[in-house]
Amino acid sequence: MKTTPFNDLSLEDLLPHRGRMLLIRDILEVDAAHAVTRSVVDASWPMVKGDGVHPLVLVELAAQTAGVCNGWDRIRIRGLDSNQMGWLVGIKKTDFFIDTLQVGSAVITRSENTYNFENLREVSCTMYLDDTLIGRATLQLFQAREEDGENNGKHGK
Repeated sequence: MKTTPFNDLSLEDLLPHRGRMLLIRDILEVDAAHAVTRSVVDASWPMVKGDGVHPLVLVELAAQTAGVCNGWDRIRIRGLDSNQMGWLVGIKKTDFFIDTLQVGSAVITRSENTYNFENLREVSCTMYLDDTLIGRATLQLFQAREEDGENNGKHGK
């Protein structure tokens, strides 16, 4: 199988998210075990009130960053047209160190697969604003198998 470098892939190739639900702006690093992304808080994001958003959105940034890593690994192993379906099935732990993320803030998110068994992954994530740690999350994700979805997975994480 031909390997596709991540520079040749779009966010839409890696993630099923579209429109205002696609929170990641740039992929900084990705391989089979981790990803680092950059997001800029936008007024169109979910849960924005006034000029800020609740830090609960960091869970979604963590999940999408994990999706970038796992999407890249999926494409590397199964090809570009493989099933994108996957689900956030558990939030094992979160810590938020800020009260509000201001619109216009750039967030760097790092996700690392810490446990992988068949289609289940546990992922540790950290989120930074500049050089300041603003959040941590441990997520549990489930990736569909090819036979689990018939529509090539354009609707899940």
